[in-house]
Amino acid sequence: MEEEKQAGFLGTYFDRDVVLRVARWSEIISWIVLGVYLLTWLGSSVQFVVQFATGMFFDKGATWLNIFNMFVPYLTQPLPGLFYFIGLQAASHGLLIFLEVEDNLRRAARK
Repeated sequence: MEEEKQAGFLGTYFDRDVVLRVARWSEIISWIVLGVYLLTWLGSSVQFVVQFATGMFFDKGATWLNIFNMFVPYLTQPLPGLFYFIGLQAASHGLLIFLEVEDNLRRAARK
């Protein structure tokens, strides 16, 4: 008993398996990017806290306002990674939505 491979529908310009593979890789890469940005942020934040706790900034004559201004970039550092994550996840889900719409339209056209 041989399994017959289902013939692709000739009315489409894409290969469904390739689109699903691209969507899956987009999800995987989004998690990797988010992890790298968060690890980088965590490392630089720990470094800042260690320098702050040892008094490195106050030895050079910094005031509390200067320290606050030095800390603000650490709050915004992971934001690009979060935006990349959201964008890649949206692209992945968008591809899956388009596949579902195409499949529903094909089924509706057959009826």
